[in-house]
Amino acid sequence: MNLATLLEQHGESLALAIGGGVIGVLFGFFAQRSKFCLRAATIEFWHRKFGEKLSVWLLAFSTAVVLVQGLIVLHALDTSTARQIAARGSLSGALIGGLLFGAGMIMTRGCASRLLVLSANGNLRALLSGLIFAVTAQAALSGALAPLRLHISSWWTVEGGPTRDLLAITGIGHWGGLAFGLLWFAAALYFAMRSGWGLWKWVGGIGTGLAVAAGWWYTYLISSNSFGVVQVQGLTFSGPSAEWLMRVLSAPAPHIGFDFGLLPGVFAGSFIGALVGREFKLEGFKDGYSMRRYIAGAILMGFGSMLAGGCAVGAGMTGGSVFALTAWLALIGMWAGAGLTDRLMDSQSTTHQTSERVTGTQANMKAP
Repeated sequence: MNLATLLEQHGESLALAIGGGVIGVLFGFFAQRSKFCLRAATIEFWHRKFGEKLSVWLLAFSTAVVLVQGLIVLHALDTSTARQIAARGSLSGALIGGLLFGAGMIMTRGCASRLLVLSANGNLRALLSGLIFAVTAQAALSGALAPLRLHISSWWTVEGGPTRDLLAITGIGHWGGLAFGLLWFAAALYFAMRSGWGLWKWVGGIGTGLAVAAGWWYTYLISSNSFGVVQVQGLTFSGPSAEWLMRVLSAPAPHIGFDFGLLPGVFAGSFIGALVGREFKLEGFKDGYSMRRYIAGAILMGFGSMLAGGCAVGAGMTGGSVFALTAWLALIGMWAGAGLTDRLMDSQSTTHQTSERVTGTQANMKAP
């Protein structure tokens, strides 16, 4: 069945949902097999290790940038109407939201997409964190936290259009964006080769970036062939998580679309990846401290993602691949927030371990 027949027989909504599901399966599978994770990449970066996790993230990010900008140069994609570029944005929201999200993903040991991937692998910590993330995201979107989000977002705003487009601001255009992506891809190849050969590191990293680009391309293809108004969009996990929460808890349910198929697709793709790698394993919390940390981190991520305009994939990769100013600010905030939180938590952990050793030594000295 071709696209025209699919649209004619089932309409745009179902076509978008099917595409979201297929692309979600690809993203989930490749992300699971490559261990794609922004948190792990930031830890390697701030610890100056520049190893496999950073290589995978750079491969995915640079692949997404190269493919998206290449499609735009070839006139096979137009993202000028995407909300990351066309709508009014918040610079304060992007930066502060990015900082909060970065801190949260260190505490939960994974960003929003990573939590979904791990949930499909049997990780109950990730499942609980993902649910709390979705609840907080919905509260920030239209619930109790919405006034605070709107207040912070109003501090420093930018109009949509060229003033929110880094390629227009710098004057380098999409050819410059493509060159920038190729430069990052070369850097990714260097770090990947330096960290050693691993099939899934290469295939999974590039495949994850390809799925991000496919999201942009597919929704644009639907919008170009539809008589109705279809929003051109890419992959993100904060909005869809909140949407699925409301779909389960309230009626009438939101209209189906690309996001409807995305989350189940990612879950299914990750589950398949876990089965292929024999990595499915039920895991829970070890102690009360871990649970408190995961819950607090999920809340920070949920609010931060809605404030920043997306998660590590939605703002960081999807928005970054079209060079949205707010997306790059959010990405910088995520890296900075993650680095600061990791340093703080490492310091606390070291202090706690030192205290335990001292207490144990004193107890041994007092023993007869």
